[in-house]
Amino acid sequence: ERIGKDSSYEQEGKVQFVVDAVYAMAHALHSMHKDLCPGKVGLCSKMDTINGTQLLKYIRQVNFTGIAGTPVVFNMNGDAPGRYEIYQYQITNTTREYKIIGHWTDQLHLDTNEMQWPGATQEVPSSICSQPCRPGQRKKIVKGIPCCWHCENCDGYQYQADTYTCKMCRFDLRPNGNHTGCDPIPIVKLEWSSPWAVIPVLIAVLGIMATLFVVATFVRYNDTPIVKASGRELSYVLLTGIFLCYATTFLMISAPDVFICSLRRIFLGLGMSISYAALLTKTNRIYRIFEQGKMSVSAPRFISPASQLVITFSLISVQLLGVCIWFGVDPSQAIIDYEDQRTANPKMARGVLKCDISDLSLICLLGYSMLLMVTCTVYAIKTRGVPETFNEAKPIGFTMYTTCIVWLAFIPIFFGTSQSAEKMYIQTTTLTISVSLSASVSLGMLYMPKVYVVLFHPEQNVPKRKRSLKAVVTAATMSNKFNPKGALRPNGEAKSELCESLETQVLASKQTYISYSNHAI
Repeated sequence: ERIGKDSSYEQEGKVQFVVDAVYAMAHALHSMHKDLCPGKVGLCSKMDTINGTQLLKYIRQVNFTGIAGTPVVFNMNGDAPGRYEIYQYQITNTTREYKIIGHWTDQLHLDTNEMQWPGATQEVPSSICSQPCRPGQRKKIVKGIPCCWHCENCDGYQYQADTYTCKMCRFDLRPNGNHTGCDPIPIVKLEWSSPWAVIPVLIAVLGIMATLFVVATFVRYNDTPIVKASGRELSYVLLTGIFLCYATTFLMISAPDVFICSLRRIFLGLGMSISYAALLTKTNRIYRIFEQGKMSVSAPRFISPASQLVITFSLISVQLLGVCIWFGVDPSQAIIDYEDQRTANPKMARGVLKCDISDLSLICLLGYSMLLMVTCTVYAIKTRGVPETFNEAKPIGFTMYTTCIVWLAFIPIFFGTSQSAEKMYIQTTTLTISVSLSASVSLGMLYMPKVYVVLFHPEQNVPKRKRSLKAVVTAATMSNKFNPKGALRPNGEAKSELCESLETQVLASKQTYISYSNHAI
């Protein structure tokens, strides 16, 4: 009788393993009998008592075909080899079925030609949880799945410190190309060949040449009336300040070090202080002479050349004293600023070699010069009504008005570019050009007309007639009495419109004013 054929009995599916186990025991005993009882039927004395350890060795050595048609063997550990059929659920045009595509017996056997993949492609997809991360990426473990991760880039100024960590580079370093390490940030400074430096240097060179030409002309014609009337002592002081203003350009463009930075602190504001201190002394002197002439026939005090020099150098000493205090509080040094050009893109990051002069320090450094400039402008406005050509009143007035315009334009440009990547270049160029333009305005308006007369019209370089101080007072009084609006006219051309004779008298008195001023100088 056959189970399932001659009866309705359904055999349990695991019975084949029991049968194979019985057969494995039988084959082991048979092999053991052949070795221990060769040629003997039945048990011999060596098998009267079965040694289990010895029998186990024979069991592990069996090799036969089981009732399912598969070999029955054991590995070195005594385990039966795994045998698996590998199926794939496949969908064809009309059918859906599990199809055998391989098997496992000690190793995998796959028939890839029988396999199907999504998208009807023959390419085998990747069968891993996570791809390896590229250099410069860190692994971010998926919560709850420790063997799976996401790859995150080490971006910005970060570098890959290890498999799972990104760290920031040191302040003076930036990540390399693949963010696996850090490299030094390049150091930049204003080069002499840069267009930002060429233009200021060209202006400074031309200005220095013009200044030296004026000085040479004044020295050559030192005893002529025009040179004397301009106040030789203060003129040379003013020309020195103009020369230093031009020379400052070379200090601002030179590579910063302790020596250069110290010179910048000293001379950046010193040249302007010398210039405006001399101009302020001149305008103040003109104002005092003019006001004194309205009230008294006596000359005002401290109008001699020696007094003027003392006043000028006293004003200059304030600037020098402030710089000395600054040196004592904060010694000068050159620094590398890594924050000035620390851009979002590390490849564009640069360290800027510069002096330790902040924007606030620069304002304080130039602040005193600005104060002198504003004060001088106020006196220039007050003396705009003095007689024409009186001690350079008109040229000084135009000089100060133009200088104020230059520095009013400088302030928004300088501070408006504080966030720019080109800050160092723009601010340095703007500052040097502004200082040079201020010097050029003073040089052009105050000295070039005199040089022109001295060199090309010597016939005009003659002394004026001298008159008494009483005539000066009379002229000023009559001018104010008969024409009160004269002081508001350009250059103080106060001409009386009452009669021709009065106009003649006032003009004659103006010439007397000039003569008195020249005599005082």
